[in-house]
Amino acid sequence: MDPLLYLGGLVVLFLLWIKVKGLDYVIVHQRWIFVCLFLLPLSAIFDVYYYLRAWLIFKMCSAPKQHDERVRNIQRQVREWRKEGGKTHMCTGRPGWLTVSLRVGKYKKTNKNIMINMMDILEVDTQRQVVRVEPLVNMGQITALLNSLGWTLPVLPELDDLTVGGLVMGTGIESSSHIYGLFQHICVAFELVLADGSLVRCTEEENSDLFHAVPWSCGTLGFLVAAEIKIVPARLWVRLQYEPIRGLENICRRFSEASEDKNNTFVEGLQYSLDEAVIMTGTMTDTAEPDKINRIGLHYKPWFFKHVERYLTENKKAVEYIPLRHYYHRHTRSIFWELQDIIPFGNHPVFRWLFGWMVPPKISLLKLTQGETIRQLYEQHHVVQDMLVPMKHIQTAIARFHQDIHVYPLWLCPFMLPPGRGMVHPKGEEAELYVDIGAYGEPGVKHFQAKASCRQLEQFVREVHGFQMLYADVYMERSEFWEMFDGTLYHRLRKELGCQDAFPEVYDKICKAARH
Repeated sequence: MDPLLYLGGLVVLFLLWIKVKGLDYVIVHQRWIFVCLFLLPLSAIFDVYYYLRAWLIFKMCSAPKQHDERVRNIQRQVREWRKEGGKTHMCTGRPGWLTVSLRVGKYKKTNKNIMINMMDILEVDTQRQVVRVEPLVNMGQITALLNSLGWTLPVLPELDDLTVGGLVMGTGIESSSHIYGLFQHICVAFELVLADGSLVRCTEEENSDLFHAVPWSCGTLGFLVAAEIKIVPARLWVRLQYEPIRGLENICRRFSEASEDKNNTFVEGLQYSLDEAVIMTGTMTDTAEPDKINRIGLHYKPWFFKHVERYLTENKKAVEYIPLRHYYHRHTRSIFWELQDIIPFGNHPVFRWLFGWMVPPKISLLKLTQGETIRQLYEQHHVVQDMLVPMKHIQTAIARFHQDIHVYPLWLCPFMLPPGRGMVHPKGEEAELYVDIGAYGEPGVKHFQAKASCRQLEQFVREVHGFQMLYADVYMERSEFWEMFDGTLYHRLRKELGCQDAFPEVYDKICKAARH
């Protein structure tokens, strides 16, 4: 009984402390308390619920029948909007806090919300080697199902909660993208409900212009209701080689060489300072050396970026065999390295053993509970950006990141960008190798100013014909935005399909200068 009384006394003291300090103070200055006590358990419950729901629906084969009914419901909502005069733009009714993007979408308060509750895997066709899914299916669902069937996606973006809809309408990338391109390049068909309520299927051969215009359009050409995505045979393990490199020129040269080598199924770099990085190359295999197996996805294992840093500290190459699904979600538990700013002791062995099974907290719940004060602090003192630049400019780009924001680690991920006619394509008529430079964390430069610093980076990226991922804060003016992105096909289709009165332009939807 004494331990219970002691615990009860601690709880009472804790509640009194919250009452004295105020809940806002605790959430802002001691956020880890709120996250550990409330958000981690809630996140675990959410994960179990959605996993069991997806498994049951797929096993019972009820999703395809419900899918058609859901599509008709969306069409009905769009037609009702038209009958009412279409006085405002339309958008999905999914709350803004549920998205992985840190941006606050204020347009949802003024636009007509169309409810789209579509989160099921509809079919796995191993003969055609495609999986057909609804837009709110996430990467965690897909890997859990496909890997159990012996299949996987050629490009499987990292975080569990990333949805197919977000990856299609925005973009997605993974360490296999130097072979397969961005997420949009492994998609073979999209099904959309257009501004007039009609249902359209588009592929490379059928409604080809729309097929090319949908990626990066952020839901401003129609409502995505299904996508067909390529699948490839999976293997049990990833043989991953770690190679520490020092010297910026050496880092860029080795990374470029690894990215051009198609024998590498996976290529990734983690840069820990201007002159220090670890380059990782991997291949899928069905066999593993027992003494080199590392199940990095287990809850008690060190966060992946900390594990990788050890090879830099010890200055040694190494090879490990990692289970395929563990590899795909290697950065999920620490949300790359963002969780260290939320739970500073999260990588401590004791915390990992006791509570690591609940990590990470859902990004959506973090957004829902952050409040205006934390949001403004993050906006002014935190950077979350992915800039896509041609590989030939990687050394200059890293130097600019170091100069303008000084955030480490940097995530380096190569990808092949084929020619096309959508919003994002190389300057020439041939495919070109690019690199995604991801910066997530607190800037190390003195007197950091979010708008000024990000605009400097945006200008550099435009000058080298690069692109900025649109999930992040975008500070460009309208003319600068359309200098970066090719709007030729996009604007023509918006006019032809009657989108101008139905959906906001992509710039008005995502850029800070246009949001009210």
